[in-house]
Formats: sequence, C-alpha cells, structure tokens
Amino acid sequence: MTDPVFPRIAIIGAGLIGSSIARAAQEYGTAGEIILYDASPDVRSRAAEIGLGKVAPTLEAAVSGADCVILCVPVGALGAAAAGAVPAMKDGAILTDVGSVKSEAARALKAAADSRIHVIPGHPIAGTEQSGPDAGFATLFRGAWHILTPVVTGAAGEAEALERLTAFWRGLGAKVESMDAARHDRVLAITSHLPHLIAFNIVATAFDMETVEQGEVVKYSAGGFRDFTRIAASDPVMWRDVFLNNREAVLECLGRFSEDLAALQRAIRWGDGDMLMREFTRARTIRKAIIDAGQDSGAVNFGRNVPKTEE
Repeated sequence: MTDPVFPRIAIIGAGLIGSSIARAAQEYGTAGEIILYDASPDVRSRAAEIGLGKVAPTLEAAVSGADCVILCVPVGALGAAAAGAVPAMKDGAILTDVGSVKSEAARALKAAADSRIHVIPGHPIAGTEQSGPDAGFATLFRGAWHILTPVVTGAAGEAEALERLTAFWRGLGAKVESMDAARHDRVLAITSHLPHLIAFNIVATAFDMETVEQGEVVKYSAGGFRDFTRIAASDPVMWRDVFLNNREAVLECLGRFSEDLAALQRAIRWGDGDMLMREFTRARTIRKAIIDAGQDSGAVNFGRNVPKTEE
C-alpha cells in the first residue's frame, strides 16, 4: 500500500492474532505506527525483543492517540480491556476486537464505549493451534474472511469509520464482509465452535478409555486423530470463553449434531448400509464445495505424503 490506512494503531494482546496483525501491518504498510500492550510482562518483553512494534508500559499509554484500537484478548476479558481503553482513547477513534463470539463482544464494547468513539466488533476467521507472540506471521489473514459486525448508532463519521476498518483488513490480505452479530454466532457455532468441542472431546475420550493404553493412542494415531489433536491443542482459555459466551448457539448445534449422531449409531447397529452411504456421500460433497471455494487445499492427505526436500 502507498499510504497507511491508520497513522497509528494500538494492539492490545500480543498472542497469535495480535502479533500477526502487527507483522502484517508492518509488511503491508497499513499502519504508520504500531503500539502494543499485553497484560503479561513476559509477553511485552518478548514482543519488544522480536520487533513487533513499540511496546507500551500500560494499556492507557498504548491506546492514547491511536486511530484504531484492536482488542486481541479472550472474549471473557473484552469488557475489562474495553473499560480500561476507552477513557484514554481520542475522539473519533475506532474500537474493534478479534473475538470469535460477536454478540458478547458487541455487548462488552458498547457497555464500555461512549459517543466519542466508533464500535466495530470483528472476527478474523484465521488462526493456528499455536499461541504467543512468536506464533504470529504476516500472511495469516491472506485470503481469509474477516467478519465485521458494526454497532450502528447513526453517529457522524460512522460510515467512514467502517470503510477505513474494512480497508485496513483488506490491506492485510483478508476478504471482508459485514453481518449481524447473532447471525455470525450461529454460523461460527457450526463451522468452528462445535468442531473444536468435538475435537476436545474425542482426544479426551481416547485418553480415558480403559482398554487403550495412552502410548498406543499416540503410536498408532491415524491422520484423522492427528487432525483432532491439532485442533484440541488450541488455547484453552480462549475456547473456554467462546463456549461460555456463545452457549445458546453452540447448544442448539450440539443438539442437532447429537440427533444426527444417534441416527448414524442406529444405522451401524442395525447394519443399514444404505443410510450410511447416503450420509457419507452427502458429507463428501461438502468437502468438494469447500475446496472449490478456495477455503482449503485439495492436496491428497493435506500434502503429508509429499516427499520433503533434504537439507
């Protein structure tokens, strides 16, 4: 980009997403100055060591003078972070976040905000199972969706603020779309939250089975189980907050899933191969649609079988 979208941004929380935003903003020039703050002194120290940006000693110092404040903290910590940030923010600044539950994010941010600033909750649908400032990388958001759920009040400059935040995320390589917070939470409950819950449960079940030694679970794990363990390695604090704050949508999806799972259980018990074929075939078409939409690679076994170049 020729000119930064924001002369100055403040990133609160220097984990995977926060550090990736900092790296991407540096790489693509979407921000003139990048200020970071994290509640952990160790994380602040590491963020400074690896050059993520200028590290502020306090939350207030970080957000002072920033054109956009991005809260990269667990959903359960959004309220406290927003309450600490808003009084020190300048007039006309944007307050946004990266949480996976947008109804709760909107509630927390609105409760802390005042009429001087623009509240635009957001969620980058991107990430890995890694965490911490060293986990971030500049291309994390390239080609990924970033969902914005703006809080519309009709205040002066509101539309322009949304345009600027949209341009910022597009500058990081993301595809941006706006939607209602409740709709976002229903969609993410089935596409992200429930799959993580299932992964956590499958891994726990495997290690709790009395008939299977834990060493055998690790030694003989096939690709499917390995994929579940990768998902289950995600930050437990973040996911605890996700499930507690999106409980209604998750429980609705979990109820439907449980009913469908029970139907498969009956088909297996009674040898109903036709029913299994119908469901497995239908599921296979979804995988093809995801690949056709560019949301994943069609490489066999996720490219695991491609020979590695010897160094």
